[in-house]
Amino acid sequence: MKNHAWMIVGFSVLISLLVPRQARAQLPNGYGQAIGVETARKIAAAAVAEGKKNGWNVAVAIVDGDGELVFFERIDSTQAGSIVVSQEKARTAARFKRPTKAFEDALVGGRQAILGLPGVVPIEGGLPLLVDGKIIGAIGVSGATSQQDGVCAQAGADSLGKPPAPATAPAPPKPPVKK
Repeated sequence: MKNHAWMIVGFSVLISLLVPRQARAQLPNGYGQAIGVETARKIAAAAVAEGKKNGWNVAVAIVDGDGELVFFERIDSTQAGSIVVSQEKARTAARFKRPTKAFEDALVGGRQAILGLPGVVPIEGGLPLLVDGKIIGAIGVSGATSQQDGVCAQAGADSLGKPPAPATAPAPPKPPVKK
């Protein structure tokens, strides 16, 4: 147990030394109740729809707050490598509480040491998913360019914030007219 505590402290120090301040700025949000499969399916559908609309073959993974797979879908003809990459982007976003683009930006900015961080995919396309200010999971998209993956991931995340259309109730009957 003692060694485990030192590993955690060491990892925290490593992150503070290797990752620029903007990438270290994880979301302050705590974790909420894990995303359910129906919600995950809706988010993935929005991301897939964005890919299809633009002619991009993508794979979409939705994970819970621990980074464990909840739902996966891919467009036909998406490269096989994107299956794993989409899941790893989602895991990175969930476990590190930040978009994967933060790590990509750090790498582009010259911080090659980012590549040594365990469990980090520094490629745009992974986003934490929030409900009521809590992280319930994350989405990861892969198959197109990293920027295009990010567009699809954002479309999926945006679908989470759209409340369902209210059902219109029939107007109450008018009271009978007294004669």
